[in-house]
Amino acid sequence: MAGTGRAHLRPSEDVALSVEDLVVEFRLRGGNKVQAVSGISFDVLRGETLGLVGESGCGKSTSARSVIQLPRPTRGRIVFDGDDLTSLRPNELRRVRPKIQMIFQDPISSLNPLRRVRTLIREPLDVWRVGSRSERVARVRDVLDDVGIDYDSAADRRSREFSGGQCQRLSIARALVLGPTFLILDEPVSSLDVSILRR
Repeated sequence: MAGTGRAHLRPSEDVALSVEDLVVEFRLRGGNKVQAVSGISFDVLRGETLGLVGESGCGKSTSARSVIQLPRPTRGRIVFDGDDLTSLRPNELRRVRPKIQMIFQDPISSLNPLRRVRTLIREPLDVWRVGSRSERVARVRDVLDDVGIDYDSAADRRSREFSGGQCQRLSIARALVLGPTFLILDEPVSSLDVSILRR
């Protein structure tokens, strides 16, 4: 559920994410501020999907990014699996990141154009030392197959060689590769081809 204030927030043990009175401000030149997000609250139960709807520029992407602390909110609480992310130190926050992943709005700029696909998708597994090397390669094959990209034809290509829709699929695969328990999606299918959008 979403809105302003806290009255609508659910006091349930099944709440995966609870955002309370979220405020995000950005400083401008000359010391002025712009308030991108103004005191919104929402929660998401385990297994539930929540969509934020609003006109362009109203703060949807900023709200989504602030949940993963990019940027850190100016005020408010963001509680995920019992941890207030706004109060965690960087090393504590890092331990939470594998559980909560984000698919960004612009798939092309969110991928390193110099990295090969096999490295791009496998990197989270390498960083967190998940399984053996052969298990990591198998996992990359699986997630690429899940998003409709053939590993053998794509693995040695760089992301800059793919279309916007294909880069969106790569971004989705990279977000899924660690098996997160919570996904934040910022217009995740906007760059996909029309035949996929109609399914």
